[in-house]
Amino acid sequence: MSGHSKWATIKHKKGAVDAKRGKLFTKLIKELTVAARLGGGDPSGNARLRKAIADAKAQSMPGDTIKNAVKRGTGEIEAPAYEEVVYEGTGPGGTLFLVEGQTDNRNRTVAELRKIFERHNGVLGAAGTAAWAFERKGIIQLDKPVATEDQLMEVAVGAGADDYTDEGELWSLTTPPDALSTVLDALEAAKIPTKHSQLAFLPKTKKPVSGRDAEVLLNLADTLDDHDDVAYVYADFDISDEEMAKLA
Repeated sequence: MSGHSKWATIKHKKGAVDAKRGKLFTKLIKELTVAARLGGGDPSGNARLRKAIADAKAQSMPGDTIKNAVKRGTGEIEAPAYEEVVYEGTGPGGTLFLVEGQTDNRNRTVAELRKIFERHNGVLGAAGTAAWAFERKGIIQLDKPVATEDQLMEVAVGAGADDYTDEGELWSLTTPPDALSTVLDALEAAKIPTKHSQLAFLPKTKKPVSGRDAEVLLNLADTLDDHDDVAYVYADFDISDEEMAKLA
């Protein structure tokens, strides 16, 4: 039975990985479609589409899948009309959430997200519930070995980045929203590869949480992130390394 049990465990893990990958592809395809619809199907003149294509390729999405998603956005292939949405809510301990996504059915998405919040001791709120606690910023992440601090100062900050922070194995850059593309272009010109970039909502201040609240908040964030219509989840809670170790 040990061999059977081992196979069952491997299959279960693989199934979980495949499910995650399937959800990621769904989200990437939606972003490709929306980016092409809003800015056209030529990536050379559409920075958002250029980034979406790069993100899809980084996840080994087949070229035909990428092309078809773009064609859905430009109207060459019939497809659901996805629209961008932002939802606001509260979680345990007075924490605040912003949830970005794309949907072809607002009523369905609102109902499903409301249930997720309620199951995790939270509330899906009206516009203005949480947005005031966040600011729009560009985020760029780079693997630590690809650039020195001097290079970041010269290239990234020189091109308009606000700041950079050391996050262990990564450098994390923040930029004004309208400078994200400029900084990315400067890094590319300097042959400094980036790992990830996006326009994000960053909390102006963070609320420390621990114990049961921390556990529930992590589950809430994970469940929201797993939803097919959700692209990004932002929250203002902060969990210490020590608390994370306890939860793990």
